[in-house]
Amino acid sequence: MNMLSLIIKREFLTKVRNKSFIVMTLLGPILILGMSLLIGFLSNMNAGEVKHIGIHDASSIFVSKFESNKEVKYINLSAMPLEQAKDTATKTMKALLYIPKVADLNDLNEKLEYISDDSPSMETIMEVENVINTEITHQNLEKMGLNVADIDKAKGNASLKLSKFSGEDSLKGINEIKIAIGSVFGYLIMMFIIIYGNFVMRSVIEEKTSRIIEIIISSVKPYQLMMGKIIGNSLAGILQFFIWGICGAILFFGVNYFFGVQPNSVDPEMIQTAQNEFGSQISLYLTEILKFPLATLLISFVIYFIGGYFLYSSMYAAIGAAVDSETDSQQFLMPIIMPLMLGVYVGFFTVINDPHGTVATVFSFIPFTSPIVMLMRIPFGVPLWQIVLSMALLMGTFFLVVWFASKIYRIGVLSYGKKPTWKELYKWLKY
Repeated sequence: MNMLSLIIKREFLTKVRNKSFIVMTLLGPILILGMSLLIGFLSNMNAGEVKHIGIHDASSIFVSKFESNKEVKYINLSAMPLEQAKDTATKTMKALLYIPKVADLNDLNEKLEYISDDSPSMETIMEVENVINTEITHQNLEKMGLNVADIDKAKGNASLKLSKFSGEDSLKGINEIKIAIGSVFGYLIMMFIIIYGNFVMRSVIEEKTSRIIEIIISSVKPYQLMMGKIIGNSLAGILQFFIWGICGAILFFGVNYFFGVQPNSVDPEMIQTAQNEFGSQISLYLTEILKFPLATLLISFVIYFIGGYFLYSSMYAAIGAAVDSETDSQQFLMPIIMPLMLGVYVGFFTVINDPHGTVATVFSFIPFTSPIVMLMRIPFGVPLWQIVLSMALLMGTFFLVVWFASKIYRIGVLSYGKKPTWKELYKWLKY
């Protein structure tokens, strides 16, 4: 046990004293925030750009229905011949919308043309089709002798008010916030399992290729060495998360304080009568977020991070022991990464729609995907027994995988000069 603690201490200190670790710990949150702002900036770069779209309406019915806005400017080219309108649009415009003249407006379905060298966005297509379809509907209603204005007035404009059975008001978009919070935690686990798992694998490969491993093995068991590397790197990762968590908590409660939200003493009447509507909405959402099972989420994050990291890092260590270089390891990494990617996709495409459905629930119990999927489910409220069972399955699978990985590790660390195959790894498991 003393040797194991020495290995853990060595791996931990080596990692936290590394300059790259210190730099990433200090600059990591800033880089993530900067990347988010950059993505938001790039996505809105074209917001100020106005698209010019020409319209050649041979029927003169629809052109007046297209209203320009800050993003799209419609230009009437109906007075020109079609070919001349095409030449004009090619030189100075994004596209040309051609609406032929037909005896029956219902015949336009297959004759409308959007002429452009660039493929239009779905939003543009839907907007054009909506204008055309609306006007055709109005024309058809008038032919039937119906008053279009009266029909438009008769249309309903219902808006759902969300509330709970307890009588509390709920907010629109709160589910999206829940999935966003869960996705951040799940994505962080996936990212750091891959990053720190690779650290373990590279450490094993470096010691193996430099033959230092032969000296270390003479005084410590391979199993102890593998566990020491895994635990030492995990402690470094937890320290990094702890520092980032403190920074995040300070930022969150700073915003909370700025908008005047008190976690346990929010006055609904004060919120309703707030003069600043934006600040009031922010207060409501922050209040709702404070009702999330944040303590359960944070504790579960630490446990799932440790369990998921131990599970995958044992496989990374076994791969590092089996190969002589990182290049040789590529053939074995895909089966490790695939379950992590599957967990992310299952979380994004099923949890947001049905967090307590069969698919989401099953994958939150499977140890190779549960660290990601369960964390995405927890903000929606998960029974405690499901969380405990999922954690127990994860830890039990970890011990089983470590037992298999150690059998590969103890043989692989002293094997040189030959690229291992899946068949050879199977033979090592049977030794």
